[in-house]
Amino acid sequence: MILGRPSANAEEPTAPGADLRMTLVGAAAWAGGLLGSLAPATVLALTALVGGAGVGLLHRRARRGASLTGALLLVVLLAVGLGASLRDEQVGHGPLADLAAERAVVRVVATITGDPRPLTGPYADGVWLRASVREVEGRGSAHTLRAPVLVLAPPEWGEVPLGATVVADGRLGVADGDDLAALLHATGAPQVRDPPDLWWRGAGAVRQSLRDSVAHRPAPERVLVPALVDGDDVGLDLAVADDFRATGLTHLLAVSGTNLTLVVGSLLWLARGAGVRGRWLLLVGAAGIVGFVLLARTEPSVLRAAVMGAVALVALGTDGARRGPRTLGVAVTGLLLVQPGLAVSAGFALSVLATAGIMLLAPGWRDALARWLPRWLAEAVAVPAAAQLACTPVVAGLSGQVSLVAVAANLLAAPVVGPATVVGLAGGLMGLVVPALGRVLGTVATWCVGWIVAVAERGAALPAAAVDWGTGVVALALLSALSLLVAVLAPRLLSRPVPTLLLCLVTGLVVVVRPPSAAFAPAGWVVVVCDVGQGDAVVLRAGEGSAVVVDVGPDPVAVDTCLDDLGVEHVPLVVLTHFHADHVDGLEGVLAGRRVDRVVTSPLLDPPEAVETVAGLAAAAGAEAGVASYAATERVGQVTLQTLWPTTGTPRRGPGDGSTANDQSVVLLAEVGGVRVLLPGDLEPPGQAALGRALPALDVDVLKVPHHGSRHQDLDLLTSLGADLALVPVGADNDYGHPDPGLLAALEVAGAQVLRTDTDGALAVVVRDGAPTGVSRR
Repeated sequence: MILGRPSANAEEPTAPGADLRMTLVGAAAWAGGLLGSLAPATVLALTALVGGAGVGLLHRRARRGASLTGALLLVVLLAVGLGASLRDEQVGHGPLADLAAERAVVRVVATITGDPRPLTGPYADGVWLRASVREVEGRGSAHTLRAPVLVLAPPEWGEVPLGATVVADGRLGVADGDDLAALLHATGAPQVRDPPDLWWRGAGAVRQSLRDSVAHRPAPERVLVPALVDGDDVGLDLAVADDFRATGLTHLLAVSGTNLTLVVGSLLWLARGAGVRGRWLLLVGAAGIVGFVLLARTEPSVLRAAVMGAVALVALGTDGARRGPRTLGVAVTGLLLVQPGLAVSAGFALSVLATAGIMLLAPGWRDALARWLPRWLAEAVAVPAAAQLACTPVVAGLSGQVSLVAVAANLLAAPVVGPATVVGLAGGLMGLVVPALGRVLGTVATWCVGWIVAVAERGAALPAAAVDWGTGVVALALLSALSLLVAVLAPRLLSRPVPTLLLCLVTGLVVVVRPPSAAFAPAGWVVVVCDVGQGDAVVLRAGEGSAVVVDVGPDPVAVDTCLDDLGVEHVPLVVLTHFHADHVDGLEGVLAGRRVDRVVTSPLLDPPEAVETVAGLAAAAGAEAGVASYAATERVGQVTLQTLWPTTGTPRRGPGDGSTANDQSVVLLAEVGGVRVLLPGDLEPPGQAALGRALPALDVDVLKVPHHGSRHQDLDLLTSLGADLALVPVGADNDYGHPDPGLLAALEVAGAQVLRTDTDGALAVVVRDGAPTGVSRR
């Protein structure tokens, strides 16, 4: 991206007032969206009263300019806030949501709005996709509406083209996500009532031609070219996605403003070469934007990317440094007026912050670096660095990590992103006419993408590619303050070559050289609770270099490090108590460099996305997959395991949102080294009470406290177990209030020594003088 050049006269005012006003309007729109989506209606009403009083006071004191600006800000804030409230009411409390709460059997008329994605593996067969329900009939009533749903459907739905209107039967369930009114478990094939319009069929043909143009190339390149051009990442290997995430290249896997800027910018370049000028050039650009949206699908993320890309194109034009921020304010306001729900979207926040960083920070950084670097190189460094810094607090809030290699990875990947995108799109278009030429262009595009894959793989493999950062309020506030400080001080630092190069050298050493750390492997350990943050990962010693792993936490790196510390090379059995992310997302870390024989899960296969991920990872590792069998007892090396819950071993689907997964956690009674351990997953109080009634004389030495020490427990059961040790796997600075002080006090009164990973680090159980003893890293 070429940034706007500074004014010839640095002292000449640039009329920043209009830009500042529109920036404030955009901020007011965003604040209104947040209030309307997250706060009660009374807060919005109170804001209207206080804001109106403030505007009236300014007007009374004859400050008309300020009062008019304040009135505009208040009107925009209330308009977006009211829109967000009405949207939430329609989505969360409309007729469809009410039927979903009753799990009603319905017939719907819906338009397909998202591409089908497969649910494959040993657990499920079918597809999931997004749709917009126009009519619903169930429980003796019929409604006409417009509400988004997620459809879990048989494989036949995969043949329905996007944009088609279908009639289908199924059962509704409560959806997990503020942007969905319900979950539809479809039964049978849909009946297509209306085919997609002509432009949807044309866009579908181009997308298929793009896939065909690279189909002869190896993975992951053949998947990444469509992902780079139009966001079509179906079939992307999870390991590749993780590499892109660790190196800050994830934006290349989704539709972003960069995609549109490259595609439409190339189109405008060709139009200029053909002699197109003036308003006709604007028409070409508008047609390019519309075509891009149709190609990439009219989902909220695509529309957001199209608007941000259009803002970037404005910034590239004449007087872009002044017009860009003003245009960004207009774009934010317009998007939130049309789609108020974007105010709470992480993707929206990242798009706006990255665009603002490039416009507001990158020019000054570029000019500072240009004092001792070639201007083209200064710009190449400044753009990704500014975008990354602006997004850092949000990225850390989502992932809990701060990437140290993102700027370097984006700098290395940047030269081939444009050619890969433009040539890939050309291959898809040319393939409609001359398939052989389309394959040639597709091959060139995959060569470019191959370099990006290599950058991601090498970067992610570095010892300290990313550092862990808490997701609590204090941690993120500190990171935001540090980011602001860097933004202010960066121009002064970057203008001096010696400090800048020294900082780069120190960062490079930190990334490349793994800091020494003492492994936590107490002599004679039989049980270890890994410190994986807000999640569960328990290791039971099965023999020398061998262990049974029960849950794997949310972070592959954390559980991998824990198993390395313990010298575990063979995992004969992995038990995943349920499919919530804090128990299954670290599975890849267990599989990394180890032989894993079996993966056993809860029979409740929900939520489906996690089920699909687990199935794919197990299959890729050659591990046998299955579900836990009630009352089954087996010996795995030195470990004896008995399944106490759930009382059925028949695989079944859930509502799709994971809301019932906790109480269907696999509960294990383990014995290792003479120590009896109860591992109840996240079993809720009703399940705990049922377990207590079924096993009134249950007695153990060690209790892994359920659900990270949540206050929702059956204390009668937990305090009756006679446990000497109560181990609480819980993340520091978590937002849930875990662990509950009352629960910990009750366990201590019952005679248990309580240890917790947030304050004690990793926990181990060793046998000393014939009794289980707790040992912690700290």
